Amino acid sequence: MITKREKEIYIITLIGAIVNIFLVALKLIAGFAGHSHAMVADAAHSLSDLVTDFIVLMFVKLSSRPSDGDHAYGHGKFETLATSIVGFILLSVGLAIFLDGAKLVAAYFNGETLHEPKMIAFWVALISIFFKETLYWQTYIKGRAIESPVVMANAWHHRTDAFSSVAAAVGIGGAIFLGEKWRVLDPVMAVAVSLFIIYVAVKFIKSSIDELLEKSLPLETQEEIITLIKTIDGVNDPHALKTRKIGSNIAIEVHLRFPKDMSVEKAHDIATEVENRLKEKYGSQTHVITHIETLKTATL
Repeated sequence: MITKREKEIYIITLIGAIVNIFLVALKLIAGFAGHSHAMVADAAHSLSDLVTDFIVLMFVKLSSRPSDGDHAYGHGKFETLATSIVGFILLSVGLAIFLDGAKLVAAYFNGETLHEPKMIAFWVALISIFFKETLYWQTYIKGRAIESPVVMANAWHHRTDAFSSVAAAVGIGGAIFLGEKWRVLDPVMAVAVSLFIIYVAVKFIKSSIDELLEKSLPLETQEEIITLIKTIDGVNDPHALKTRKIGSNIAIEVHLRFPKDMSVEKAHDIATEVENRLKEKYGSQTHVITHIETLKTATL
């Protein structure tokens, strides 16, 4: 049965996919009809955005599957894998835009005359900026609300598409309104935006790899966990804390010490309270494992 979280991811991603289909078609028409290399490149960027929409739809379904015999911790890392794929697509798009822009800049300084784009390309760039920035905020807010890294990664893909349209608009506008010598603005701005795209892509790839390699949660989060556990009555010396992310969920393992003369039942009740409090704080799907040890000296 589809979950509320899964449904929300589907809806926001499908909205993005529909807008991207519209923009890809519009940009290709404007790029070829308006003789704008920047607009054709921008269309390619929107096409990559459309591809990531379908990746998100496919992998979120897999990540929402419950635990089974082969995946005792669930399938959350399918979402992590999807995030890394989005990151690599972003990286490839950024590198392609960079190389294409650098090639045109070099051609300009070698004396070649760059083509003058038409107004249709300029207006389509402005339309793209509006739609993609709106999509960014809608997707980003939804991703934060449901704590989905892949949705947030897709939101940034929308924003980088908006930035590439800004670069196209500046370059096309400069070429049209400032004259032939300013036509180089198009590839120069494309190169500048490509560097931002590459930065965002590397950021998402790094976070995904860290998670796949079982990197611990940030130190401040670990300290927050220990502090929370210490507020629970009966808990002694929480230590040996181990943490990691599993998609949008986290796993926590911690050792607790209890007096030697405390009954197993009472120690178990306190450990269960630790588990419940951690799930209240970090979500019901949080994986919590507690290991019970005895204090060296009995205390009442």
